[in-house]
Amino acid sequence: MNVPEMEKVLLEKEKELDSYIRDERGVVRICAKAIKEVHNGDLAEAKELAARAKSGMEALPKIGNRRRMVEQEYTEAVAFIAVAEGGEIPSNHELGVEPEPYLLGLLDCIGEIKRLVVEQLRGGNREKAEHYFMRMESIYDEIGHLHFSGALIPDLRHKQDVCRSLLEDARGKLIK
Repeated sequence: MNVPEMEKVLLEKEKELDSYIRDERGVVRICAKAIKEVHNGDLAEAKELAARAKSGMEALPKIGNRRRMVEQEYTEAVAFIAVAEGGEIPSNHELGVEPEPYLLGLLDCIGEIKRLVVEQLRGGNREKAEHYFMRMESIYDEIGHLHFSGALIPDLRHKQDVCRSLLEDARGKLIK
């Protein structure tokens, strides 16, 4: 038996995985900061953070499905910046991410856009709130009908349900 040899190999793999997880968390934090900066109205800083996140994401090796979470967070941040700027949301190919995390990131983005709807309504800017609502609705219209196994895209169905609820709540706030 060569258990001591296998232990050495596994300890090295564990060390690499620990490093990966630390780097992965760093990229996710940068994405969260980019989203926060959009809400703070600093799109230039948000874009700079998104660029840093992209570099960090690209530096991560693809270890099974490990990179999916990072790609999902990156998609959410970049899509949210695009919506806040009034631009088009880049495709998954343009972002360099897989389809599964891309779709989940767009669904997460709907929640952030709803915050913009509420902020605009609170500030008395109904027209802008309606614009953001329409963006929420258009994202959901593209993704809401998709049905795939949870083994392929975990949480897709749940996120779709949450987004439908967010849309209805935002619609209710706009009707008032």
